[in-house]
Amino acid sequence: MSALVDLEARQRVQLDALLSTALNAAGVEGKLERFLPSVPLGRTVVIGGGKAAAAMANELARLWPAPLSGAVVVPYGHQSPSYSGPIQILEAGHPVPDGNSVVAADRMMELVKDLSHDDLVIALMSGGASALLVGLPEGVSLEDKQGLNKALLKSGATISEINAVRKQISTVKGGRLAHAVGKARLLTLAVSDIPGDDIRKIGSGPTIANAAEAVAATPILERYGIDVPESINRHLRKGLDNPSPDDRSRRAGDSAFLIVKPGDILIAAARCAESVGYKPIILGDDLEGEARELGSAHAKLALETLRAGRRACILSGGETSVTVSGRGRGGRNSEYLLGFVLATAGQEGIGALAVDTDGLDGAGDNAGAVAFASTLTRAAGKKLDAAAYLRRNDSYSFFAALDDLVVTGPTCTNVNDFRAILIDPVIDR
Repeated sequence: MSALVDLEARQRVQLDALLSTALNAAGVEGKLERFLPSVPLGRTVVIGGGKAAAAMANELARLWPAPLSGAVVVPYGHQSPSYSGPIQILEAGHPVPDGNSVVAADRMMELVKDLSHDDLVIALMSGGASALLVGLPEGVSLEDKQGLNKALLKSGATISEINAVRKQISTVKGGRLAHAVGKARLLTLAVSDIPGDDIRKIGSGPTIANAAEAVAATPILERYGIDVPESINRHLRKGLDNPSPDDRSRRAGDSAFLIVKPGDILIAAARCAESVGYKPIILGDDLEGEARELGSAHAKLALETLRAGRRACILSGGETSVTVSGRGRGGRNSEYLLGFVLATAGQEGIGALAVDTDGLDGAGDNAGAVAFASTLTRAAGKKLDAAAYLRRNDSYSFFAALDDLVVTGPTCTNVNDFRAILIDPVIDR
């Protein structure tokens, strides 16, 4: 037993090191400078939103050699604590929008109006902006948008599907904020949390028109059995699409760049794992699907790797979904890990971590959780039925009872999920 305890202690140290490496790679410090243009003849106005927006604003203010003005919006508690620069930091609700989300969207539209050809708008975008920037179409209330958002988050829809719906019911998303910029030059700098790294989808693409990829919202709502208020149905029947490509895409001065991508953190973590003797196996940075099912699938791969006698570190990213049917508490990463735990069934030599790089797994106060061979044994000792916790979507409570939650606090960045599985076939007895 002591050999197993010692192994799990070593695995926990290594998982902590992998997480620290991944979060450092996800940070925006040192990532903006090479994308910045020359100072314009006129004003430089900053707009944007998302979980990394305050850190990006801080970095931009440090680098920009001329006056700046503007505002970005972040979730409550995601302000960069050391920032005191010229860009206003607003706060609003996430993952469900609130009144401040509407205020923030109105503020962005106000900031970009009446600009000239001599002006430059720098948009700082990252995941979370979809909820933080809410422009209400005529006849649609905030309560309507909140109800729709909650239903989408519980439905099991992918993030691409959720954002496709959001784009159709907004006055800022899908390039509409870019359209409001008018004559000024527009530069978008983004941190990607989107599987596939399509910059047009980050935060539902408020500063990048994407008419060619507009997806009708109604079939998605029907697919997941989501009933919406008549006000939203009425709006969708108008057939309002994203702005046409000629709204901004013909503007030669506009540009957009990804400054951090999910793949960056997997490469960094792979190097970290390799440095201590693990063979890194990267499954991809764009994995989607039902969280518990992906956890089970990764458990099978871990067991196969263990049986093959390979000392390995299996890494993956992306954004899973959770179809909520129970009344428990949890997020997609802890649900993934509970599915993983049940499928590995206490097999010695396997340790795993699953976290959201923004520091918040769902609506919880944790980033995710860790699990080891002893997890089910320790759970049984506390009379915790892992399968029952999973049935009621209560993964947070399960891992909290075992003191296996991972708590980082808001990280001021977001490149989506980070998962690491350690395989140690040899246990000294």
